[in-house]
Amino acid sequence: MSESARDRWQSRYEKSRVREADFTTLSGLDVEPAYGTDDSEWPGEFPFTRGLYPTGYRGRTWTIRQFAGFGNAQQTNERYRMILGRGGGGLSVAFDMPTLMGRDSDDPKSLGEVGHCGVAIDSVADMEVLFDGIDLGDVTTSMTISGPAVPVFCMMLVAAERAGVDTRTLNGTLQTDIFKEYIAQKEWLFAPEPHLKLIGDLMEYCAANIPAYKPLSVSGYHIREAGSTAAQELAFTLADGFGYVELGLSRGLDVDVFAPGLSFFFDAHVDFFEEIAKFRAARRIWARWMRDVYGAQTEKAQWLRFHTQTAGVSLTAQQPYNNVVRTGIEALSAVLGGTNSLHTNALDETLALPSEQAAEIALRTQQVIMEETGVVNVADPLGGSWYVEALTDRLEAEATAIFDKILAMGGSTLTSEQPEQIAEAVRNGEWLVTRGLLRGIEEGWFMSEIAEAAFQYQVALEKREKRIVGVNCHEESVTHDLEILRVSHEVEVEQVRALGARRQARDEASVRATLDRMVEAARAGENLLEPMLDACRAEATLGEICDALRAEWGEYREPARF
Repeated sequence: MSESARDRWQSRYEKSRVREADFTTLSGLDVEPAYGTDDSEWPGEFPFTRGLYPTGYRGRTWTIRQFAGFGNAQQTNERYRMILGRGGGGLSVAFDMPTLMGRDSDDPKSLGEVGHCGVAIDSVADMEVLFDGIDLGDVTTSMTISGPAVPVFCMMLVAAERAGVDTRTLNGTLQTDIFKEYIAQKEWLFAPEPHLKLIGDLMEYCAANIPAYKPLSVSGYHIREAGSTAAQELAFTLADGFGYVELGLSRGLDVDVFAPGLSFFFDAHVDFFEEIAKFRAARRIWARWMRDVYGAQTEKAQWLRFHTQTAGVSLTAQQPYNNVVRTGIEALSAVLGGTNSLHTNALDETLALPSEQAAEIALRTQQVIMEETGVVNVADPLGGSWYVEALTDRLEAEATAIFDKILAMGGSTLTSEQPEQIAEAVRNGEWLVTRGLLRGIEEGWFMSEIAEAAFQYQVALEKREKRIVGVNCHEESVTHDLEILRVSHEVEVEQVRALGARRQARDEASVRATLDRMVEAARAGENLLEPMLDACRAEATLGEICDALRAEWGEYREPARF
């Protein structure tokens, strides 16, 4: 008699590590670690619709990774210590707008923006303060930055070196997703080709030197926040991921080596079941494409691991305490969808950066879900639900139709229903998805698709076909204005002063020599990581590194479209 799917799962479960914990209901009833029929899909089995691990959260819960950053490095360091001290499991760095655009705090274009939407980072010295007293070798750190991601990453590596950390052991995630910048968020420095060159350099460097580090977090979050539908978020994000797989293959990298370094970042919006179905479909689609198109043989290379953030765009300035409820529901959908790490938004984020009290409530939201609700006891508890399974299939079908449009934009006549033929084209060096992505960016197709979806939703709100409590229904309230976090202008004044002092104290000739060497490497098509690390060690600033490359590669300006 052949082994059933249940038997395979049971065998793998028994060989896995399980946490020491009480896995009974609140009433003390024993529950199984997973449920299904003998031949249904089980957690930890390809294509991983029901989760990557046979143990679900019994083996390991998701990482509580709260996104934080404001003011200067010292202020943000204090917030990080608070988060870690109260049970946070990892860090996620939010940068201010000048840093996100690769500009120093004293750049005229930075005036009035320093420290306001995240932390200001100008050089390695700021990174040292940012992580002072935090063991980078022990705490996993995510950095949400794409345009200047590579020099910022180099600054973190040098800060770790100076702290005595063996950088080969670092674990964390760098966003680096430039496709989604052109599609949605609009924070780029150069045209796509130089950015992809830098990302390829980073993938090579991490694969060779920091194997646990994830150099790419392919981000659907910003696509959804810009107004896309769930299916568009799913399809555009996974297509971007396919583009980065093709980039790695074009560099001659082994897919089974570099693919585990790709992670994902999704939005958890307020439609509870649609979001759960989206996460389940994402794992399934990714696993099939990785195996059938890109030739990944190992499970780790087929896994879609993802971080989730609750939907900032769902929060309202009206009746802001309702945002605690929205965030709790969204966080629960991420957990039931099998997220690997999670950030919960604070109730005041439509008005300002989170206050310390609001940040603590956001943290406690995750801890209540984890410690009190029992949802960690059973893997994929909604698996087998007729509604959830049908919705998972529907979102997969919607995403597949979008993939076919992207392939067609790249000039291919193949469709998603022809994985063997697409795989053959890839083996012949035809990067079909990448071609479609670049064409779609050039023609503004992605932006127009998102804009249309956002418009249709806004029309539905104005007609009250879709409802938001406190905005277009149940508008009466006793809520008073919140006390919000305000970043003082003195932060900018002090950051500019400190930057000037560092420039006075450094070896200017050494800075110039390292920057010149970096530009020479760029002209020669060499990997830029080592020259960039040397520039960071000499205390070259982020703006100086990015300006040197802007002078070489030029700046990208999006064509005007109507």
